[in-house]
Amino acid sequence: MATEATTTNFQNSDFRPVPQPPDFHPEVIVSPHDGLHFWQFMIAGSVAGCVEHMAMFPVDTVKTHMQALGSCPIKSVGVRHALRSILKSEGLPGLYRGIGAMGLGAGPAHAVYFSVYEVCKKYFSGENPNNSAAHAVSGVCATVASDAFFTPMDTVKQRLQLGNSAAYRGVFDCVKKVLKEEGFGAFYASYRTTVLMNAPYTAVHFTTYEALKRGLIEISPESVSDERVIVHATAGALAGASAAVITTPLDVVKTQLQCQGVCGCDRFKSSSIGDVVKTIMRKDGYKGLMRGWIPRTLFHAPAAAICWSTYEAAKAFFQEINASSESGT
Repeated sequence: MATEATTTNFQNSDFRPVPQPPDFHPEVIVSPHDGLHFWQFMIAGSVAGCVEHMAMFPVDTVKTHMQALGSCPIKSVGVRHALRSILKSEGLPGLYRGIGAMGLGAGPAHAVYFSVYEVCKKYFSGENPNNSAAHAVSGVCATVASDAFFTPMDTVKQRLQLGNSAAYRGVFDCVKKVLKEEGFGAFYASYRTTVLMNAPYTAVHFTTYEALKRGLIEISPESVSDERVIVHATAGALAGASAAVITTPLDVVKTQLQCQGVCGCDRFKSSSIGDVVKTIMRKDGYKGLMRGWIPRTLFHAPAAAICWSTYEAAKAFFQEINASSESGT
């Protein structure tokens, strides 16, 4: 009788045990696409780009000074010396010279950047969200498109960062003087170098980010919703740092082309990457090609963390809006 009672109790649906294999782990489901509209990707990317660049602008100013050659005020490659020289010559506002140009360029450029990336990722990856080659190719497509918007304002930004108030009174004064003295082509003198630099940068960055994000989610899938920001920030920081170090030489060449003639910096007869590399190596050797790698890494690691966590948060916001609108219809 006791045995029958026990059996009856276990047949109760409220106490039915579900056996689990010893190596059971919850399945990590990664959606091949996020189900957002194109304009939502653009807004999320624009917000992320503005937050990223505004937050990290002082570090970018130090990097720009360090990469400039010739008779510019900053000649040392030391981060501490560069920062001290900027503060001594212009004070704290010197770290923010050109931030207006960054504000005008970062929003539209990142709107294009992320929206093109998401569209290309959906097209190239199909139903496989773990396709690293698709992430790399999509990143290259994104940077080619966004750099066409960003390069002119980046040129203005770097000239303002190097010049004093006597050289340029502001963003629009810089634009007028460059058009008058050098022509429209000066705004795109570094475009080829920028694309050649950003193509491998974004290929490494996006591939590393997507792989790290999935890896971090798989480590602790049950708490992924609670640690979403930490996952995106960590994956973004590691991806940004690794990509920044690899592409520093091309960033030095880009800075030279964008800042030529400003504050005594060298002028080049052409925008040939080879000519600029030869000039840098003649003056400073191979180490000249790595000028500013420390502030560049210090910039891109937290910048990528800020950018990705902001971007993913914005996407999550739009996903909630879309889900609520669909449930209400």
